[in-house]
Formats: sequence, C-alpha cells, structure tokens
Amino acid sequence: MARWEAEAVCPTVVTYAQDRGAEAAAFEPIAVAIETLVPRLEMVHPGLVFVPIGGAVRYYGGEESLVEQIVEVAGPGAAIAVAQGPFAARQAAILAHDRHEPYRVTNETEFLAALDVAAIGSEELAATFRWLGITTLGELATLPRAAVASRFGTLGLTAHRNASGEDSPSQPRQVPTDLAVEETFEEPLVNLEQAGFAARSLAHRLSEAFRSDGVAPHRVEIEAESVDGPVVSRVWRSADPFDEAALAERIRWQLRAWVESGGIPGGIGRLRVVPADVSGEGRQLGLAEDPVSEAEATRALIRAQALVGPDSVLQARRQGGRDPGEQVQWFRWGEPAPSPPRDPAAPWPGGLPSPAPALVPPHPPPLGVEWEAGLPTRVRLRSRWEPVLSWAGPWRRVGRWWEGEPAADRYQLVTSAGAFLCEIRQGKTFLVGVYD
Repeated sequence: MARWEAEAVCPTVVTYAQDRGAEAAAFEPIAVAIETLVPRLEMVHPGLVFVPIGGAVRYYGGEESLVEQIVEVAGPGAAIAVAQGPFAARQAAILAHDRHEPYRVTNETEFLAALDVAAIGSEELAATFRWLGITTLGELATLPRAAVASRFGTLGLTAHRNASGEDSPSQPRQVPTDLAVEETFEEPLVNLEQAGFAARSLAHRLSEAFRSDGVAPHRVEIEAESVDGPVVSRVWRSADPFDEAALAERIRWQLRAWVESGGIPGGIGRLRVVPADVSGEGRQLGLAEDPVSEAEATRALIRAQALVGPDSVLQARRQGGRDPGEQVQWFRWGEPAPSPPRDPAAPWPGGLPSPAPALVPPHPPPLGVEWEAGLPTRVRLRSRWEPVLSWAGPWRRVGRWWEGEPAADRYQLVTSAGAFLCEIRQGKTFLVGVYD
C-alpha cells in the first residue's frame, strides 16, 4: 500500500528504502556457500540465483541428495526448486516458498500449462489476455506465436516463449573473449565510491562494444582481482538483455558485496567483465525516443565526470519546499536518486504559486526597484530602467525568528525585458528568481 495509507493505519510504522547494494552484500555469503557445492551459478538479483546442476547431480548421486545439501547451506526459509528451464524453475520456487519445502518439476509442459497467466510478470498484459479469455499459460501457448508477437510486441513474444518452455535463446551467439572489458588500477580501489565510478566506466565501454552490432548480453561474468588475495568472480543473469544502466548497477552491487564481506583484501587491483549469451532482439521504440542522442549524451557525461569528478556532474529532481531554491534536490549523475528530505506532495503553506522561476541564483543579488505609494513602478536592469507592466504579491515569508532570521515579502514583477521574482527584507530588494 502507499506509505501515507500505511501510516494512517499504523502511525508508528517505519519505512525503509530498498537498497540493492546492501541486499547483494547480505546475500553474498549464501552465494559463496552454494558455489562450494556447484562451481558456477548465475545471479539474477540478490536473493535469486539459477544453478546448473547437470554435472553436480551425477557427482552427488542424484537430485535429492544435491537439493538436501543446498537446503543445508542456504539456510531456513530458502525456496528451492528444480526444473529444466529458468522460467519454470522460478515459478516452481514460488510454490516451494508457499509449501516450505523444495519443489521438483517432473513434467515441465504440464507444469507450465497449469500456471495462471499472471505468471508472465506483466499485470497489464495478463489482464488483456484474461479479457480475451486466456487464463492459463497453456492456453497462451496454443496461440500462433506470430500473431502474439504482432499484437503485443516483444513483451508478448517473451510471454509466449515462456509459456512454451522456450525461455532460453534457441541459438545463443557466443561472444568472443576479446570483447571482454578490463581495467587495471595503479591505486587499488578500496571504497564503494571508487568502485561505483569504475562500474559505470566498464559498463559504458562494454555497451559501446555491442552497440555497433545492435546486440546486448543476457549474462555477464564480473571478475575482480584483489591486491592481497585471489581472483573472485560472479555470473549475473537477466531475462532481458543488459543495457548500460542495468549492467553498471549489477557491477556496483557485486563490488559492494565483495568489499563489505571482506572478499577483496587490500583493494581491487584489476576488474574484468566478460559478456555471454548475446541477443539481437530489439524492441519497438516509442515515438519520442532517440537512443542515438541519448547514447551520445551519456558518453559526454561520462567523459565530463572523468575530468571534473563525480561531485561536479549532478542531476536534479523536484522536492518539497516553500522557496524556489528549496524545491530542487541535487544528486550525482548516474547514481540512484535518494529519498527527498521534503515531500513534494505536502501542502507547504506559504509557498509561491505556480509557475516556479526557471532560474534561481544561489546567492540572490541586489535588485534596483522604484516604488510609488507602495507600488512597484520601475526595475533597474544594468544601465537602464524598465517600467513594470504588471505585478503580483506580496507573499509574506516568515523567517526562522528563533534563529534571528527576518521576515520578507516576495513580489512577481513583469517588464518588457522579462519577469522576475524579488524579495524585500530589511528595506532592501533582492533578485531570487527569473521566469522563462
């Protein structure tokens, strides 16, 4: 439910923002424990892994024996399922969680056919299928694939493949090893800020390598070599091809997990990302989408960030506040937006009416204004005076009187040269905003 609704039901409720990096760090010991049994696993997100068990089943003497050992190292509460394909295994894991015991799919075709159409993962698409009378994946699989792809695009095609048990690419193209990206650091990376910057750089280089061919990887292997320890690696998997942002995010999560768990003693001396299972399947672009310009802008921002530092390339989003300067929250470009300290949906009594000024000086300069009988008549703009065509106000701003901050009156002034927001405090006028 919405946070305000939850707080109305329980005023003492505490809200936590999801932190995937912290989840990756917490899940890393479990992933390492599973790897002691099966050498390779694929990470989808912290808490969900796919483990290929073909060879391990023969080594441990059967599926039951292997599953028992995985249950033991994964700990209580783990939902473990065995199936032929990743999609079926994930759906079976949901049943395993509900039943509090491992679940084994013996007939994948029958298992998938009996699942509700909501299993495709898109509520909107599932509702459309129900409206058409399709309630199970078995009914969806009987439809002609070409018709589903034509009507519902890439999302419908993926749903049809999952319903048919064909979630893995039929002929995945193997990526040559020379397309892997690698970076060596003269000064070892020892903190998460440096690791995050390196993650964005490697993700950008890898995306550039694939962009010319119009492909993207479904799996990547992240490998880190510590200064005082061995080489560690982890494979991450995604149902959709990794784009640059998603890849940088996965690399950052994994590096945080290694750093916080002490898996990289002495810092990171070398970082390598190896792609696999590339896909050339595209998607229907929106009318206003311009991926070429977006990629060029991303490259320019990465170069600027490398030159001037991550703290000098910022992005903004709206937050609450009474003054224009308080209504913008700044944070580093390329990083997740933090929770706004001031709720933009709050009423904020005493705030200025819309629209907000387009330009807000960080330090309001003095502004020359002439008044007659309490009405503004002229505004001084450099060497000339401009008559005031219309104006609005005043809006009274009560300062923090307990800290000695004076009260002020704010006016909107419109001239032939532009519109301005000014503030009068202690008999002096200051420019606090310029309207576009």
